Amino acid sequence: MGSLLDSTPAKVTVHPSQFPGAVRRQLVAALRAGNVPPKFLYDSVRQTQKWLEVHQAHSPSRINADVTRIYDAAFEDALGQALGQAVALVGLGCGGGQKDTRCLAKLQPSIPELHYVPCDVSQAMTLVAREAAAELLPLGQVHPLVCDLAEADDLGQALDDLLPGEAKRLFTFFGMIPNLEPDVILTKLRALLRDGDQLLFSVNLAPGRDYWAGVERVLPQYDNAETCNWLLSFLTGIGVSDTAGELVFGIEPVDELLRIIADFKFTQPQAIELEGECVAFDAGQRLRLFFSYRHTAETLAKRLAKHGLQVVFSEIAESGEEGAFRVALSD
Repeated sequence: MGSLLDSTPAKVTVHPSQFPGAVRRQLVAALRAGNVPPKFLYDSVRQTQKWLEVHQAHSPSRINADVTRIYDAAFEDALGQALGQAVALVGLGCGGGQKDTRCLAKLQPSIPELHYVPCDVSQAMTLVAREAAAELLPLGQVHPLVCDLAEADDLGQALDDLLPGEAKRLFTFFGMIPNLEPDVILTKLRALLRDGDQLLFSVNLAPGRDYWAGVERVLPQYDNAETCNWLLSFLTGIGVSDTAGELVFGIEPVDELLRIIADFKFTQPQAIELEGECVAFDAGQRLRLFFSYRHTAETLAKRLAKHGLQVVFSEIAESGEEGAFRVALSD
């Protein structure tokens, strides 16, 4: 028997950045440029389920209790900054909402009015997060928002339309920074913050003192059956034959940073038809499906400073592979 939530209509706000025409144009342009924007790996119910399987099997926050500890420490720190105020938790790239829900549980007993905006490019993800949050909040205080942060220059206005004006905003951005170009996304985040707002985010780190060796150490978290299944399911979903090529993982330097990459190398010609548009690939050509930057504490601080941001709280897992941070505007 389904729950009451299963039969309760959900009001979901869809930003123009995720309107079908805009999404199709973005995908065609990106494929012709030889890459897949991260959002397309999550932008369907099928892709959502595939990603959740990867997260369950390989995310340190799901399989390492010490990683859970660092997030709880960050939530406690954020609570100390928000006591007695109306607060809106805005989960940017909310995914399934597991971390956001843990944060809501920390906030709820001490916050007189609490709202939650699960925000993601995937409507399916926002609804999964909505369902998780419904265990703690009335549905009238949960406001799903489908939006592409990288494409939206007016996200602040969209939030103003959804939330009470007096609410202080606590933005979470968990697991997202590694999969976006640092200078692009940090500019967007900086523009969202107002006086009194807080930003919590997590970063995948390279463990140990040797940067390259640390990235090599975590490569198996990406080069595995579950991740391959997730990435290939996107390709088959747009009409690429599963025999048209192979996935190749590696490590790539970009400026002073290192990132893990996954390319699909075509071993035979392939044409993809997308609503009247044709994108063709030759044998030997590569399509960049995925990348994930691995930071160190030093590279992270340098990038933040470049955008007028500074770390005011940090907690790093004993493994050295993940950190949770609270960031504020620089003085």
